[in-house]
Amino acid sequence: MIIKNFFNEKLAQASYFIGCSATDQAIVIDPARDIRPYLAAAASHSMQIVAVTETHIHADYLSGTRELASATGATMYLSDEGDDSWKYEFGHEPSVVLLRHGDLITIGNLTLKVLHTPGHTPEHLSFLLTDHPASSSPNSLFTGDFVFVGDVGRPDLLERAAKISGTMEKGAAALFGSLQALQELPDYLLMWPGHGAGSACGKALGGSPATSLGYERRTNWALQVSTEAIFIDEILAGQPEPPAYFKEMKRLNKAGPPVLGKLPHVRRSQDSVGQIIDARPLDELRNGFLSGAIAIPFGKYFTTWAGWMVNYVEPITIVADSQAGADQVALDLASIGLDQVVGWIDVKELDPNRFTPIHTDTGATFNRDALILDIRGAGERSMSHIAGSVHIPLGYLRERIDELPRDREIVVHCAYGSRSPIAYSILKSAGFSDVRELLGGLSAVEATRPELVLTG
Repeated sequence: MIIKNFFNEKLAQASYFIGCSATDQAIVIDPARDIRPYLAAAASHSMQIVAVTETHIHADYLSGTRELASATGATMYLSDEGDDSWKYEFGHEPSVVLLRHGDLITIGNLTLKVLHTPGHTPEHLSFLLTDHPASSSPNSLFTGDFVFVGDVGRPDLLERAAKISGTMEKGAAALFGSLQALQELPDYLLMWPGHGAGSACGKALGGSPATSLGYERRTNWALQVSTEAIFIDEILAGQPEPPAYFKEMKRLNKAGPPVLGKLPHVRRSQDSVGQIIDARPLDELRNGFLSGAIAIPFGKYFTTWAGWMVNYVEPITIVADSQAGADQVALDLASIGLDQVVGWIDVKELDPNRFTPIHTDTGATFNRDALILDIRGAGERSMSHIAGSVHIPLGYLRERIDELPRDREIVVHCAYGSRSPIAYSILKSAGFSDVRELLGGLSAVEATRPELVLTG
């Protein structure tokens, strides 16, 4: 038996390749839309991907299930559990097998038993893997967004992201019931979660790629709460703001993501059309981003912030410094369903006068009389903040921008400086003239002027 873990750092998302060495057959669980890693794994082990499945209708990335099935001819195994309003709309396709609790997926000498584990979503499944030549006892549980390392999946996304009212408490109660059902399983069971540290699908996910049920019973707060009422209160408190694009992911993954068939190759253009994303590295953006563009530094958190800032209706033009760079940006956008990229502009061919430099201050020198705009999340803000600062989380800045005065200097900051250039570009594009970025964010103020920082 072969188990390979693939982890996408930008999405904090894990997918799994499981192969039977005796029959050279494999299944992939929760594939991302870029299917090259799974095809490479199959080729390196001389295996055929005959099945692909997913634990639930994802909210944080566009599923690669249809993409991989199209490329390999694999059968798609999809949940038929849960509420009628959250059934897969492409479940009728000939290559789809619908799954209910207790069903088995057979891959050579391996079986995956389907466990209905609702809570994060109504249709959520987990898969209990048994390697029959080795033992009749199960080896692993693939938990998706049910149980993470040190945490569990949040049950509030249908309400807070997809705007389906009245589902948070119901989902939390269902999640508590799913956790109680784990009591029937043995401590030695390996657990492979669908996300790691950095995901917005939980509050405090651990960074380990795998865990065991016994270890989680000892360390995971959610497996130690004995009453439903206490669990519901605890799981719903302090969840991070769900990115705006989660609603679109639910819609697209439910309907069935379009099959790309090939990697994005962006057409070079002389003109900017629709939404302009300047996606160069952070240092380059500070030297100057294209006026009118959203400046989103290309790096680990690019995908998340693109999902917050870019809409799914208008075309997209990318500002980049190479064809390869533009294609990589387009691939990252495609991973969350932003497929409407119509072209890219080479930064080297643009008039330098078209760029807006980011004016900066340090923690020691910023104007204390300016309006200090804190764009961190609510959880970060609750820990500490600059006295007198105004708090608008970055994801909500555009919709709340009229709350800010236009006749006053604004100094914008985040925690360390990776998010504030995005806010700076939004403010400048909205016509704010006197804006500065606080280099190093709150951490710089804590180091140089700690008397200005309030805790709690």
